[in-house]
Amino acid sequence: MSEAEQLSPEAVAERVRREIDRAMKRNIKGLDFLTAPRQDVGAMAKELVHREGTAMLYRYRPVMDEIYRVPLLIVSPPSNKGYIFDLAPGQSMVEYLLGRGYDVFNLDWAPPRRDEAHLGLGDYVDRFIPDCLATIARITGESEVSLSGYCMGGTLATIHAALHAGNGVRNLVLFATPVDFTHMHLFQKWSDRRHFDLDEVVDKLGIIPPEIMMGAFDLARPANRTAGRMHLWTNMWNDEFVRSYRMFDRWAAETLPVPGEYFREQIRYLMWDNALHEGTLEIGGRKALLSAIKVPILNIIAQHDHVVSLEAARPLRDRTGCTDYHEIVSKGGHVSLVAGPAALRRLWPHIDGWLAERSV
Repeated sequence: MSEAEQLSPEAVAERVRREIDRAMKRNIKGLDFLTAPRQDVGAMAKELVHREGTAMLYRYRPVMDEIYRVPLLIVSPPSNKGYIFDLAPGQSMVEYLLGRGYDVFNLDWAPPRRDEAHLGLGDYVDRFIPDCLATIARITGESEVSLSGYCMGGTLATIHAALHAGNGVRNLVLFATPVDFTHMHLFQKWSDRRHFDLDEVVDKLGIIPPEIMMGAFDLARPANRTAGRMHLWTNMWNDEFVRSYRMFDRWAAETLPVPGEYFREQIRYLMWDNALHEGTLEIGGRKALLSAIKVPILNIIAQHDHVVSLEAARPLRDRTGCTDYHEIVSKGGHVSLVAGPAALRRLWPHIDGWLAERSV
């Protein structure tokens, strides 16, 4: 007997009414979606406290009378805007951390100018991050910070910690951070050196436009965007779903260009040579050795991350000199670690519990 035959006439009628109601809402709200302005993002008040080239350091206004002694600096990926950490009330990691008494800073990025095409990995880990740490020390009077980063922002934070061991970093908190780039399967296929002429791309373009980065995702998962639109249409009746979709869609659409030299070094040294993992990465004549990192590490990995796999992020456990290592493998995908109501319920309380006892 089929499911429909088992249902009572009343249950069938209720299901039909529900589907008709949703179909009507989809069509009515679909027109609203097409004509709506961009979804507002950002929940918490912040102040620009330092600006150097493409680097912008923001301090979020504390909301608690008492805050932890050790400030928290979150490094955004250079290709993405930092408001992913502060999408909206109830979906903001910054809002959550401020409410728990943390002094939160965010290193965000402006689109590089044409004359900034020469900026490389060294500028990010040896200039921008240290200058932000110096600014934080001047503002707060504290010489130590908890350094955090998401995706390539986490990789930059890790490289900085390896180069500047024992110099101002109290804790390292990483979200979906690649370390072993041989397991960055999506980008390994896209940047295969057999057909990817890296120098030609960088030398001709100077600044790498966001379309090139977005193209990597579309090439590796060609049906992903179509599937996302179909999922949106199915849930068009759900105002909360549509609101979240529009916020994430805006963030993805506002992918940033990156300096050509940074792009070249990222592909050549990290993707092709796997130099960070292998201990051969040199910045300014010094090797960035993971074994030099001895501060406490909280490594947060997404179980179903199609960008940064578990294998790409997990080597921090064995490659660093850390004796206070904690790892969280969270359900969900790449973005769900740093944004959304699910992270608020499942993940962020664990981060608070770990960080609180190491921030006094």
